[in-house]
Order: sequence, then C-alpha cells, then structure tokens
Amino acid sequence: MPEDTSNRVRHGRALAILLTLAAIALTIVVVWRLDTAPRTDDAYAYADTINVAPEVSGRIVELAVKDNQAVKRGDVLFRLDPRPFEAQLEKARATLTALDREIELTQRSVNAQKLGAASASASVERARAAAEQAKDTLARMEPLLGSEYVAAEQVDQARTARRSAQAQLNAAVLDAQRATAGISGVDALVAKRDVVRAEIALAELNLEYATVRAPFDGIVVNLKTSAGQFAGAGHPIFTLANTTRWYVVANFRESDLANIRPGEKTQVYVLGQADKHFRGVVESVGYGVFPDDGGADAGGLPHVPRSINWVRVAQRFPVRILVEKPDPVVFRIGASAVAILTPDA
Repeated sequence: MPEDTSNRVRHGRALAILLTLAAIALTIVVVWRLDTAPRTDDAYAYADTINVAPEVSGRIVELAVKDNQAVKRGDVLFRLDPRPFEAQLEKARATLTALDREIELTQRSVNAQKLGAASASASVERARAAAEQAKDTLARMEPLLGSEYVAAEQVDQARTARRSAQAQLNAAVLDAQRATAGISGVDALVAKRDVVRAEIALAELNLEYATVRAPFDGIVVNLKTSAGQFAGAGHPIFTLANTTRWYVVANFRESDLANIRPGEKTQVYVLGQADKHFRGVVESVGYGVFPDDGGADAGGLPHVPRSINWVRVAQRFPVRILVEKPDPVVFRIGASAVAILTPDA
C-alpha cells in the first residue's frame, strides 16, 4: 500500500474517532442539560379569573364596559336600577324617625307614671302618719275611761278613727303598689330602634351593591349581555381576568420533576410573539393528574392527555410558573407557551 494512501486511512480513522467522541460528548452535554434544565412546549398562558356577579338583583341600567375591554381597579363595570334600593333606604329611615317620635311620647307617659307612683307613695306616708296619730290618741284615751276623765263616746270615736285611718293606709299602700306596677318603659322600643338601624345599614349596603366596580386591573371576557337585562344576585354577567399576575402552566414529564422545585428560575415565551422572552419563577408543582389509562376516578384533578397510545410514555404534571413583568399585550389566556428551566440564571 502506498504511503499516501496509508496516511489518508490513518487520518480518516482519527477523524472518525474524533467525530465519534465529539458526538458522544455532545450527547452527554445534551442529556445533562435536559436533566438540569428541562424544557417543555406543552404549556399555556394563564391568569386568575373571577365571575363578575351582582350581590343584589336588579335590572342593568348602565353597562360601562365592552367585551375584551381593559379596566382599572375601581372602574364602574355596570349599574343596576338604584330606585328600589333608594326606596328601601328611605322607608327604613322614615321608620327610624317614626320610632324616635314614639319613644319620645312613650317616655313622657312613663315620666307621668313615675310621678303618679311618687304621689301614691306620698299618700301612703300621709295615711301612715294619720294612722299612727289615731293609734296614739286611742292609747291615751283608753286608760282615762275608767277614771271617767273621758266619756265612753269619745273613746268609741277614737277607736273608729283608728280603724278608719288604718283602712285608708291599706288603701294607699294598694294604690302605691298599683301605680308602681303600672310604670312601663321604652326598653322594647329602644331595642326595636337597633333593628331599624340594622335595616338602614343593610339598605345602604344594597344601594352600594347596585354599582359593581372592578376589584382589580383586568380585562372583560365573555360579555354577552347589554343594558336592560335583569341580573340575578350571584349569577355571573361576564368574566374578569386579572392582568396584574400572569402564569404559565407548563406540563413537564414526571422524569423531570426531580429537578423542578418552587423558586426555580425559568424562561418563558408565548408562541404568538416568540421573539420576546420573559423571566419567571416556579410557584408550585402539581401533585396529581387525572390518569388516562384506566386508573381510578379522581375528580377535580387536572387532565393531561398522552398523545401516543401504543407506547408507554412518561406522565406529565402541571408546573405553575409566575411570570415576572409580563407584557399584557403579549399574554392571552390559553395562549401556547414554552417554558425552560434556567436554575443558573
């Protein structure tokens, strides 16, 4: 074999060995990178949402928003007809005024009853004094009857006066007891006043509830009604998405979960504008999904379907990633996203 050919063979073998070693090294690096910085394109953007429903029932007289409109916290979303709530409030206030007048009149009657009871008590004291005087007079006269210093008729008169004074005392005591027992009070009316005050507070609250405001910055979603619609208490009118906090829910393979922990740094981007990357942090890692292959029914768990039915593939679990400084123009609920863990970032 010529020397040139032999050199070319040796060089080719060396190159092949180098390429093989490079491929092995690259494979090791890729596997290591996937183990330490897993990624997934099975993800979507998500924001917290609430069902906007009135606290009271009424007809919508003003709808201040449109579908997909951005609103600020405190902005008016819609107003119900306030007239029934205003009338309820005026009625409660009028009831309180009438009750106050009734309490005043009743208090005057109670004061008169107390004065009558005091007068009856004074009459008792007067009758008791008269009875004591009649008793003393009889006690002085009876010893003198035997000495004929007083006539028997005078003693009889003294005895009669004593019995009459005692009877008047008994009658005065009964009148005083009856007058005292007849004293009424305003406690029941005052307690009723507290009830009416509570009704006023409730009426004021219902009137306030007639105007529904945004509890946070957000976007109106799924608005399908207009002014004139009757809104029932607790029945949703539309959905409001909270645009102050955006998440990416990324479904990672169960084999990747060992390297994913709350607090891990991530990079996310939405496929609608893939040139814009955002930083995020893992907020939580899912601990259950609904099994696809005949497992037990586990209601309420997220459903993450497997795409290959004839191959045993790893189950995927949702990882919730909080996006830092999200762009509300880029993020939309349900938009496809990609999540890459970057623990060293």
